[in-house]
This record gives sequence, C-alpha cells and structure tokens, in this order.
Amino acid sequence: MQEFDVIIIGAGAAGLMCAGEANKRGRRVLLLDRAPKVGQKIRISGGGRSNFTNLHATPANFLSENPRFCVSALKRYTQHDFIALVEKYGIAYHEREHGQLFCDDSAQQVIDMLLEEARGVEVKTGCNISDISKTGQCFILETNQGPFTAESLVIATGGPSIPKMGASSFGYQIAKQFDLRVIDPRPGLVPLTFTPDILKKLNGLSGVSLEATAKLGKIAFTEALLFTHRGLSGPVILQISSYWHQGDTITLNLLPNTDVFNYLKEAKNNQPKKEIHTALSQILPKRLAQKMTEWIGCAGRLADTPDKTLRRLAEHINAWQITPNGSEGNRTAEVTVGGVDTKELSSKTMEVQSVPGLYFIGEAVDVTGHLGGFNFQWAWSSGHACGQVV
Repeated sequence: MQEFDVIIIGAGAAGLMCAGEANKRGRRVLLLDRAPKVGQKIRISGGGRSNFTNLHATPANFLSENPRFCVSALKRYTQHDFIALVEKYGIAYHEREHGQLFCDDSAQQVIDMLLEEARGVEVKTGCNISDISKTGQCFILETNQGPFTAESLVIATGGPSIPKMGASSFGYQIAKQFDLRVIDPRPGLVPLTFTPDILKKLNGLSGVSLEATAKLGKIAFTEALLFTHRGLSGPVILQISSYWHQGDTITLNLLPNTDVFNYLKEAKNNQPKKEIHTALSQILPKRLAQKMTEWIGCAGRLADTPDKTLRRLAEHINAWQITPNGSEGNRTAEVTVGGVDTKELSSKTMEVQSVPGLYFIGEAVDVTGHLGGFNFQWAWSSGHACGQVV
C-alpha cells in the first residue's frame, strides 16, 4: 500500500490548485482522476481559451445557502493573485465584456501552468475508486491502480454538470458516506425550456438574439438573450437560471432601454398609417416584432389600434412574464448549484468539522459563481485555502 500525506480526488481546477499549494509545502501528494486527462473543464472552457477568472470577482457574485462562507477564501486568494500567477508564466491574455479574462492562445497553457506548480505531485488518471474508508487518522482508498493511504483526503470532484467530460455525483456520495448534508444539486448556468404551446407561439424565432433584462425576485441581469428551438438561452438566461426553481416565473424586458408604450404612442401620432409590427421592427428584430404582435393579436395600423391594446403589447415586451417548464439539464449546464452544505466545513480551511482530515473544495461545495470566470475563481480560492493546511 502506497502512503502519502495528502490524496486529492479530482484533477480539475480546484484539485490542481490544491495539489500545487500542498506540493510547495513539501507534502507528499497523490492526485487522482478517473478521466484520461487532467483539467478537462479547463480545456473546454471559454471556447478552448479558458475564461480563467473575472476582474470584478467579489462574494456578491456567488450563490450559496450561506453567502458569507466564500468570503474568507476569496479575500485570501483573489483574482489578482491568480492573474499574477498567469503573468509569471508569461501567458498572454485579454479582457472581454464584464471583466472576463481569456487566454490569447489556449486553455492548455493554464493546465500546463498548474501542472508545473504541482511538479513532484504523483498524478494518476484513469483511476477508478471502489472504496474509501477511514481507520484511525488514515484514509484508505481502494482503486483499480492499487490501494493508497493518507492522513488528509481532499474531494475536488465537482458536480454532475457536463457528464461527457467525466463529471459525476461521486463527491456527494463520499459526503453522504461520512454523514454530511448535501444541498440538493441542480443544473446552473443552463438554457431554459418551454412547454409545446409556448414553443408553438415562438416558432420561427430560433437564432434571434438581442440584449434583454431577466429578473427573478430581487435578482436581475442585463445581457444577451437567444431564442432556441427548445426555449431561451444566452448569457442573461444562463445567469438567471442559477436562481430559478421549478415553477418560478421570470420577467423579461426585451427592450430595457426603451419605454415601448411611449415609443408606440409617438409612432402613432407621427406615422399613424404604419403597421404596428413595422414600427416595432425599428427597435426589435423583425421576426420578433412580428411574433409579439401576433401573440397579442394586434395586427394592423397604429391609427386603428386603441392605446389600451398598444399598452398591452408594450407590457408584453417590457415585462414579459414567462414560466419555463424546465432546463436543458446537466448535459448543457456549465455548473451545478448546491452541493456539500457549507455548515459542515471550515470557511478558512475547507475541512469537514466532524471528520478531521477530510476536505471539500471547488464545485462540490454549495458555492456557485455567476457566468464569466467566477466559478474558476472559486476553484482557485478554495483550492488555495485547502492547500495551505493539508
């Protein structure tokens, strides 16, 4: 049986970061992953260029049943710390909208950097774990590559989103084995779907995009919206989806910078013979303008349309109430919302309070970031916090 100081299960962003930090402290580290290569989600992120962090990352960009849990780790290892590491390795990067940072070249550069930081760590890919047990102060792992033991065990397996990349619920199974509470996981940053009757009304809009505001309770985002053949997608929908639960109604403003009723009233006064959908197509994509007027049933000239009807149309555009029937699920979800309850963990070390030597980091924990590099920042911050103590 091979002995180590630390065993980390999951060679993704959080696991690689943790391995590198523990390695710098002279710890004997074993990093295991069932996938054939390390850093699979890093590799595909950002269209292959890795949206590795966000300039504007703050605790406010994260969801959790305990919003304060992420504060300690995020403050002790910030986006600026990771940017400094990227610059140290000479990786060229650029900023896109909303503070998102991407590699100029390839996401593989970030993986190579993390592996260099973890030089000396023993890495085993294609490793399937059949059993985990704890005897005294030691954890014992039975795998297809032999048995291993260590005093510290770090779970960095992520959630079940994007199963084609090897994602699974394995981390939650380990948590439950040690009697830890797991907050029900659900897909986050995911397209939303509609019932057949609504899809019928939206038929022909697939591919249409525009900037919109999506609001759910006190939460609101303004970004690009995309109509799909299943429902709605685009950054604004992905953002609001992490807050959405089955049965919730979302309010969409398809023209957040325009009072549509005032616009239509003015058009009615100045060009009364103009068709309603023609007037709308000046400020909305043509296909969408046509569908909105059809939906409300107000085809015809502005002059022949009562203000009451124009107001109803305007409300349908400025405050469209939609109740999705679901999401596209883990297949296309970028992250998992929920996970190991943070009440079980130390916010400074990520150690399970009831099981000394056991740690959970990254997406496996009930901390989920917004779209735009925030989830990677949580991986770096939580991995760094854990790597300082294991």
